[in-house]
Amino acid sequence: MAISKNKAKIRIAELRRDLKIHNERYYVNNNPLISDFEYDILMQELITLEKMFPEFIDSNSPTMIVGSDISKEKKSGFEQKAHIYPMLSLGNTYNISEIRSFDERVKKSVASDYTYCCELKFDGTAICLTYLKGELVSALTRGDGKVGDEVLNNVRHIKNIPKTLHGDYLDKFEIRGEIYMPFAAFDRLNTQREIDEEQPFANPRNAASGSLKLINENLVEDRGLETVLYHMPGDNLPFKKHSEAIAAAHSWGIPVSPYIKVCKNIDEAIEFIQSWDEKRHSLPFPTDGMVIKVNELDIQKQLGYTSKFPRWATAYKFKPEEALTKVTSIDYQVGRTGAVTPVANLDPVLLSGTMVKRATLHNMDQMKQLDIRIGDYVYVEKGGEIIPKITRVELAKRSKTSSSPEFPTHCPDCDTLLVRDEDEARYYCPNSDHCPTQIKFRFLHFVSRKAMKIAGGEATIEQLLAKGYIKNFADLYKLTKTQLLTLEGWKEKSADNFLNSLEESKKIPFGKVLFALGIRNIGEQTALTLASWFKDIDQLINASKEDLIKVEDIGDTVADSILDYFANQEHLEMIQELKNAGVTFKSDASQNTLVSSKLEDCLIVISGVFSVPRNEIKSLIVANGGKCVSSLSGKTTYLLAGDNPGPEKIKKAEKLGTRIINEDVFRNLIS
Repeated sequence: MAISKNKAKIRIAELRRDLKIHNERYYVNNNPLISDFEYDILMQELITLEKMFPEFIDSNSPTMIVGSDISKEKKSGFEQKAHIYPMLSLGNTYNISEIRSFDERVKKSVASDYTYCCELKFDGTAICLTYLKGELVSALTRGDGKVGDEVLNNVRHIKNIPKTLHGDYLDKFEIRGEIYMPFAAFDRLNTQREIDEEQPFANPRNAASGSLKLINENLVEDRGLETVLYHMPGDNLPFKKHSEAIAAAHSWGIPVSPYIKVCKNIDEAIEFIQSWDEKRHSLPFPTDGMVIKVNELDIQKQLGYTSKFPRWATAYKFKPEEALTKVTSIDYQVGRTGAVTPVANLDPVLLSGTMVKRATLHNMDQMKQLDIRIGDYVYVEKGGEIIPKITRVELAKRSKTSSSPEFPTHCPDCDTLLVRDEDEARYYCPNSDHCPTQIKFRFLHFVSRKAMKIAGGEATIEQLLAKGYIKNFADLYKLTKTQLLTLEGWKEKSADNFLNSLEESKKIPFGKVLFALGIRNIGEQTALTLASWFKDIDQLINASKEDLIKVEDIGDTVADSILDYFANQEHLEMIQELKNAGVTFKSDASQNTLVSSKLEDCLIVISGVFSVPRNEIKSLIVANGGKCVSSLSGKTTYLLAGDNPGPEKIKKAEKLGTRIINEDVFRNLIS
């Protein structure tokens, strides 16, 4: 690589900036912008430049520090604790020759004989468990390698992690590994997210990491997470080899990998790696490589660590598989809220062990960016080896007569003119109440587990719609057993189960019911916020736009969606019928009891980190008669600022003359 010192300095700064952004998106937001392969290429370029120009080495460079899963704003609500032993990353390569180079470095540092332990690399999120006298007492995320988030309450909901050990276990020890999401659980989760028109997770790793940090620990169990544990750190362990420690952990009831082999030399290790390059595609969980560790613990100690990696281990990563295939047509699918998504139909092609026939193009802007045309040959790869993704067009194979596809102007299902909000990328069909596809998906959303928890899925809804038994949500509560028994395949038991689930759904809290209605732009959390603020459906129906935008996180777009929904007479009549059926449209008074009216008429914006989770601060404000708002205005009473508040909010508060108070002052106000 020939590059001047000045250009190298500029490029190093660019790479560090970009890699820090990608680390934030990967570890904190669980929403990466690029693939692991693309990230590793950028990292390798930075490593190379820093070696060529050591005068530019910086201890804060991404090459020197572990990527952190702790949010800079620290709003997660999880307690942060220090690791007893640093929790580092692994060096990795896509090149077998570099595995041999790793072996050469070990040989130069070690005089005695050694073996390697090779383990399949699970693609999940790192975890460190601590057991004391056979009981699980701590579960820390990697964090920044020195400090992690304590997620013990969430981890207790992962079924294959033992809370209590058996056998001759150590009195106290740590064991580290990976929490991952099997493909079946990932498919199930993303299918539901698509029904709810939420952004699907890009891959199982992101889904696992996001699930581990759910604030509501009870939701973790539904995510289907699993764990594999593979490293026991410690200075005085009663084992001579890593493989012995793992075998002992297995005997105590700890889940360890069955895909492990002790190899006499690097040739055996490479043979084991290569044997899995194809076999991995048949596994029911995501894997992205193989980890090679020196097996002898005394030699591990002798080799030691860099600031970021152990010198006694490395990882070989399997290259992402891609295939070239032809676009035969493009369909335009309508979702629950009317959003129209283009989907490319492909000549079937085998990719990562499955036959790929379709790939989403997301929206019209994405189609234009790819400049994709029917008849084009495109490269397809699986993001996280699960979601088919078109990465680029092979222009050399493009026909001279090809032309760009026309995005539809009208709904492909009901022929209504499509519309597009200025701040949105997608076009959508506004005919929400009479577009057949939207009707079906809205029913699927209404009955889903995250909403009304009514038995029956897509087949049931299709049968009921085809018979004309249901046209709106209230019709579900009018169904009779006689009607259900006319449906193909239905028996007494299935009819009773369905009717029982309808009866149980009447107990679903107001916030969930509001979410179930499927109002455009109203997600699960926004629905809960609205239910807490307005107490019952009538208050919400009668709210003005000014009333709505006072609510935290409600802006003009969401407020307009709410006003549009309740301006429709059909919706109001349906809600009245649901009320008559016994569905809950009022918040539980026991959850909304005022402690005092000391903050009555106060509008409070909160910013920063507090001694308790932000939700608890919000609850205290509401319990004392105040209201939380998301943005500052001339009407704001206080800016409640914790540690590290947003600098822009501080400036705006000072400009508006809004009183800024800290947590101590706030607690004095309500005491």
